[in-house]
Amino acid sequence: MKNILFSVILLMTSITFAQTVRFDGFIQDEQKNPLEMANIMAVNNGTKAMDSYGITNDKGKFQLSLKPNTAYTVKVSYLGMKSKEIPISTNTGNIVQNIVMDGSGIELEGVEIVREMPVSIKGDTIVYNADSFKSGTEKKLEDVLKKLPGVEVNADGEIEVEGKKVSKLMVEGKDFFDGDTKLGVKNIPADAIDKIQVLRNYNEVGALKGLENDQDNVAMNIKLKEGKKNFWFGDVTAGIGVAELDSRYIINPKLFYYSPKYSINLITNFNNIGELPLTAQDYFKFTGGFKNMMKKGGSNFNVSSNDLGISILRNNRAKEIETKFGATNFAYSVTKAWNISGFGILSASKTDLETKSQTTILDSGDQQKRDELTHQKNNLGLFKLSSTYKPNDKFQFDYDILTKLSKQDEDTDLLRESVVNDISSVETILTNKKQNPTSINQNLSLYYTQSDKNIFAFEMQHLYQDENPFYNANLRSQPFDLSGYITDQQRNDLNQDRFVKTNKLDAKLDYYYMVTPKSNINITLGNTYSYQDFNSHIFQMLDNGDRNDLNDSQNNNQVKYNFNDTFLGFHYKILSGKFTLTPGVSLHSYSMTNTQLGTDYSQSFTKVLPDFFALYQIKKSETLTYNFSLSNDFTDINQLAAGYVLSDYSSLFRGNRFLENATSQVHSLRYFKYNMFNFENIFANATYTKKVDAIKTKADFDGINQSSVPYNSNLADETFSGMGSYGRSFLKNYKASAVASFNWSKFNNIQNNILATTESFTQSYTVRASTNYKNFPNLELGYNALINQYSGSTYYTDKPFARLDYYFWNSFSFVSEYEFYHYYNSDKTVDNEYDFLSASLIYQKKDSKWEYKLSATNLLNTKYLNDDSFSQFSTRVSQYTVQPRYIIFSMKYNL
Repeated sequence: MKNILFSVILLMTSITFAQTVRFDGFIQDEQKNPLEMANIMAVNNGTKAMDSYGITNDKGKFQLSLKPNTAYTVKVSYLGMKSKEIPISTNTGNIVQNIVMDGSGIELEGVEIVREMPVSIKGDTIVYNADSFKSGTEKKLEDVLKKLPGVEVNADGEIEVEGKKVSKLMVEGKDFFDGDTKLGVKNIPADAIDKIQVLRNYNEVGALKGLENDQDNVAMNIKLKEGKKNFWFGDVTAGIGVAELDSRYIINPKLFYYSPKYSINLITNFNNIGELPLTAQDYFKFTGGFKNMMKKGGSNFNVSSNDLGISILRNNRAKEIETKFGATNFAYSVTKAWNISGFGILSASKTDLETKSQTTILDSGDQQKRDELTHQKNNLGLFKLSSTYKPNDKFQFDYDILTKLSKQDEDTDLLRESVVNDISSVETILTNKKQNPTSINQNLSLYYTQSDKNIFAFEMQHLYQDENPFYNANLRSQPFDLSGYITDQQRNDLNQDRFVKTNKLDAKLDYYYMVTPKSNINITLGNTYSYQDFNSHIFQMLDNGDRNDLNDSQNNNQVKYNFNDTFLGFHYKILSGKFTLTPGVSLHSYSMTNTQLGTDYSQSFTKVLPDFFALYQIKKSETLTYNFSLSNDFTDINQLAAGYVLSDYSSLFRGNRFLENATSQVHSLRYFKYNMFNFENIFANATYTKKVDAIKTKADFDGINQSSVPYNSNLADETFSGMGSYGRSFLKNYKASAVASFNWSKFNNIQNNILATTESFTQSYTVRASTNYKNFPNLELGYNALINQYSGSTYYTDKPFARLDYYFWNSFSFVSEYEFYHYYNSDKTVDNEYDFLSASLIYQKKDSKWEYKLSATNLLNTKYLNDDSFSQFSTRVSQYTVQPRYIIFSMKYNL
């Protein structure tokens, strides 16, 4: 098999290298200065096809691979200069020729050549011609993006360009489900895509572009083919199949309409084959495009979630998943000055999980082994409405409202084996978790440009959050000694109601003054105000059905918490040569009051917090960035409530009303280089964080049962993380990359009244290489090594993977993916191997609207996966069951 694979790769390489003529040289202006990122392409005069293209490097060098004995028209363009055409005739020898551009007659910035180039650059925008990278097997946007140089798509559907996450996805300039790229990546049809525009240094507010440091902001805009504009397009997919014991189905209609006036997107998906368009994790991290408007302020006050630890899926894999999903997105231009947009998403899913796990307490070595059967119901809703009014270039008014609704219910039946002091005990435990949280987030923004030197920006956000988690545990043993608890029961039925309400208001006014064209002053006046209510109550259900309310104050919470931060900030941004520097400082006045147990406890103080940003523009596409910040970190009400809170059946928590803030010192360094000449992409970053007075946990263990309380540690926590990646495209048809990342953390806690310092060190290494031919099979090969070290325990995962796709006979597409896992620990007490294979065969005649697909998932019928995790007191190794092998036959009609 290895010899066959090597022969195939060798054959492809020889085909690429055979019979080519190299045409290279330098592109310069009239003063012989090199022109970096000039576009050049060679059009075959006989076939009218583009045979080769390139983009110059920082020295103005270009290189094209041409056919021998062929006549070409070489087209050259550079932003702000007149495009140029040069006739070239090749023989069998290489050609060296310099090209001088004429700056005297500007010609629409080389629009024609940019439109034809596979990749072109225009200022901060990279434009990819999608058809230049398609081989015929691509079905959705994700498939196209994965073939673009410098672009990556991770398993969660997040897009990364040049190592930076894409924060906004648009189609024809209109938001596509703002705040999440996954829905677009997984659903936009590949055959509708004409161009993919990457917008670097992106700022939604034109008046603020260049005033702030937008280097990390990246957006993406999809340009549609002409036949897809002003027409409805999309597809309807329906399929049925079989698994080992039952039947499978999928129904997936998608409909899109785009015009200059309005756009509408409709996506639905009903299936029981494990496709989750929106997971619970996606729901809770869905921002709706809302940004952290206080990121320059120097304070971190984050409202935490009371989500009860509802079980989450690993890689969307579980024993059984059934999904019903519907989403719509719209944009409408009421007038030239006023645009409204929004979306609505509804998702209902039923999930069965089967997990085996072993948790080991670090200090004592006591263990808890669990066999769990969990059934989940998740009903999720997301709704957003946005309005932008911009009557002229001087004024802009934005308003957004995002509503999140959910209803979650989880029942777990588990068999627990506890091993304490080498004595084993077994019992059955039943748990139930319910919650119906609601949140409403509103944003109001005003931007006014009074003159070229004076710009004002006012932004305000309000968050309303209402949470009501309920927890029930039914077990034989009594885990905790609670006041008022009745002990002579056959079963211990513990329950807790919790109600948490939050109102948080952030407001700030920014004034920008342009001192010179290359420097500005930014003065910020801001305020954060939060008001929270926290109520909880523990009660016991007796064997006879009566309710025993544990009314002692230690089992109940009635807490109110006010937090206020008023600050004044000053930043000075200056561009000097290749350097951009932004030193800043903010003065904060804090006040906090928590009311509980009939008394108030208040704190107030002032603090000065500096920050600093520096950018070294080594070359046009090579930068080195340094960031420093000193920030105050504040807890919300959840860690202040002094009464007991059930974390689960073996963990009891109570807060500390006297907690103070922590102070974080963060240093980050980022290096980036993108060479369009050979599509070389180098990215590296490193971040060091030191947190003093951190809020830590004092935990007391009685066997495997834990009682904990937070406190301010006088020992610093430290984290050091880094990542490096190298990617390059070769000869248009090859793409390779290598990525390495690590994270080292040191934590300090108190365990059974003894100071405990724990460390974790995780490492990940990935290499991959792929081909991109139009007329040959395409292969991707890769390998990932994951190493997790947790205070003396080390776990390894070796994962080679491969993907084959082939478009043949102008009608058939074959795609297959394979992953092999070897999971083990350092002493080989855990040593498992498993693999996954999927394949699909698609038939669609050219220009036909019908597509027929036969697909199979988990062909090797793998039963389970492994993973591990680490808390600051324990390690956990788990094994979870996945869906069985199934085969699906589906038909798709393209509208």
